[in-house]
Amino acid sequence: MSRQVFLFDPPDRFVAGTVGLPGRRTFFLQATAGPRVTSVALEKTQVAALAERMDELLDEVVRRSGGSAPVPAVPPTDVADTAPLDTPVEEEFRVGTMALAWDGEEQRMIVEAQALVELEAESEEDLAEAEERLLQDEENGPPMLRVRLTGAQARAFAKRALEVVNAGRPPCPLCSLPLDPEGHVCPRQNGYRRGA
Repeated sequence: MSRQVFLFDPPDRFVAGTVGLPGRRTFFLQATAGPRVTSVALEKTQVAALAERMDELLDEVVRRSGGSAPVPAVPPTDVADTAPLDTPVEEEFRVGTMALAWDGEEQRMIVEAQALVELEAESEEDLAEAEERLLQDEENGPPMLRVRLTGAQARAFAKRALEVVNAGRPPCPLCSLPLDPEGHVCPRQNGYRRGA
């Protein structure tokens, strides 16, 4: 069976979003083009890392081009997307590896998210080698979501993704750990339950 690649070039929409209540949310990347919708699940930390790294790469593109690249410093309001994820949200796969690149010729950000794959190996070296072979295998590699974005779309994605990550549970004013609606056991209160 050949590798399944969900390609969106360009997407009508590419966003990060969640399903569930704060503290129990599942994070998704969702790409849409016409009636086609692809949703992949990932961890909160992966969403944050992707958004931060995307902003850094866009800043570097602007710096290296001397400001001539078609990349806005802030996301334009006309590309802002605050709508919820398209439903039903059906997970294609759970993300393991992500990659970002800038295509200077086409002036596009390329985002790749590959499915999580469990590998077995005798040593760390064997594992690293097996991982690299699998990721480079265009014919039989793991499923992948590949999205090509304009600079404005990439800025808008990064802004929304960071807002989604930060929209979770409020932090405890004493220990900064997230507060559940029913409170939490605060280490700064010697283990006594602190209400929300």
